[in-house]
Amino acid sequence: MKTISLLLLLLFFGFTIKAQYVEPEKADKEAAKRKASEVITMPTLKFDSLQTKSMLSLGKGKIVGEAFTRQRNGYGMKVLGKVKANKIKVILFPVTPYFEEYYKLWSDKSKNNPKKNRYVYMDKDAYRYRLEAVTNSDGEFTFPDMKPGKYYLYGSMDYTLNYQYNKYAGSGYDNYGKIDYYTPSSYNKDFNEFLETFVEVKNDGEVVNVKLK
Repeated sequence: MKTISLLLLLLFFGFTIKAQYVEPEKADKEAAKRKASEVITMPTLKFDSLQTKSMLSLGKGKIVGEAFTRQRNGYGMKVLGKVKANKIKVILFPVTPYFEEYYKLWSDKSKNNPKKNRYVYMDKDAYRYRLEAVTNSDGEFTFPDMKPGKYYLYGSMDYTLNYQYNKYAGSGYDNYGKIDYYTPSSYNKDFNEFLETFVEVKNDGEVVNVKLK
């Protein structure tokens, strides 16, 4: 009798455990809802891996570049000073008909707009066929052994700028009236810049210099 009661008890608790529902966190619910409402667009052309592989095979040319942006003032406007892209990854894609369609879609804000949950993706195999380089502390990078052809380069650059300003510290009065006092202060502001450019190697053995900004 005790054995039967124990079995019934175990079966009851087993059923209870299986019936439990763990309520997702609000952030997880929002993420799932956003994922479900994504609108994804992809090129209609079929990706040609043989053509792309051929364009990335070894040549005698070279792409030599400098990656940088211009400093921004406190109002977000770009000014003259350079900010060099220190140790960032530069990605290179050969410009094929497939990539041209992808880039046109990607540049269309009605199709590629993360704020509206709209995205443009390329085929996962197309993304695999790329070259990568890493800049030095001066933003310099090189793609050696390039064949003649047209290429697209891009990189994402994070940096921080320091701004100086006079902070209001209070007021006082002297024989001439009211005086405002200020103390030197500073603050930091983070930026992210998307750098991109197209480049063409016209002749085998040609060295092409580019500015990635």
